[in-house]
Amino acid sequence: MSSKEKEDKGKNLPGTVGKKAARRIKARRTRDRSVWFGLGTFGMVGWTIAITTLIGVVIGIWIDRNWPGTYSWTLTFLFIGLIIGCMNAWYWINKEMHQVDKTNDQDDSSGD
Repeated sequence: MSSKEKEDKGKNLPGTVGKKAARRIKARRTRDRSVWFGLGTFGMVGWTIAITTLIGVVIGIWIDRNWPGTYSWTLTFLFIGLIIGCMNAWYWINKEMHQVDKTNDQDDSSGD
């Protein structure tokens, strides 16, 4: 490593240490919230998938009872409900991940 690289690295060190310390302090402050937030997200994902799947099953049973046919509408709508529930859960998790990334980016830029 050249002396120029060492000098540049030494200039950035206080800023890097400051950013890491700020993140650690923030993580300690929000530790309780993150546990409950994680459980809430986990529950939201599960209920989103379960409710849409059950709605699909109910619709399928209703169709099968009113218009019997060769195909099982119950199974068809079970899978449709499952797919819609998974897509909805993915949307909410993706939205939360972007929110966390946005918050981290704002914290990084404010530390400069």
